[in-house]
Amino acid sequence: MSADLPEILDAWRMVAARRGVEGRVPLSSLTRLRDSLADTEGDVRFAIEFDHDSLRVPYVELRIDAELPLICQRSLQRFLLPVNIVQRLGLIRHEADEAALPPGYEPLLMPEDGQLRTVELVEDELILAVPVVPIMPGTEAVERDWPAAEQAKEPERANPFAALSALKKHSN
Repeated sequence: MSADLPEILDAWRMVAARRGVEGRVPLSSLTRLRDSLADTEGDVRFAIEFDHDSLRVPYVELRIDAELPLICQRSLQRFLLPVNIVQRLGLIRHEADEAALPPGYEPLLMPEDGQLRTVELVEDELILAVPVVPIMPGTEAVERDWPAAEQAKEPERANPFAALSALKKHSN
């Protein structure tokens, strides 16, 4: 983490002062994200700005730039997924306040003390950005060159109850 970057931010003070922070953090320090990555080479650049909008809704805006090393599930090769996130989080004190947020805001339920962990905020957004099935751009050619085998049609089998149906018709 950048040497001058605070580990914990008082969100309400930051909003009142309309302040922000910028920093850089190595991927290796993001412990919850680490298991989703191929390796932890590289770092994440981010900016966090606190403010309130014209409706006086307090928010934090995150801008995150990173290249996440992932394993393509088509080719099983390592690739870098470029991630550029701009996210506005409306700061709420209670879950019921979520309904009052303007469109385009994601809710961020604040802890009682108003303290936010800088790196956790960034890591949460990166975790959400990792695709469930990572696929390297350009691997569509793999499907074109080696299409999945078409399913062979199963031969029609005789219905085992056909004989019972025929007996039932004769008995009536």
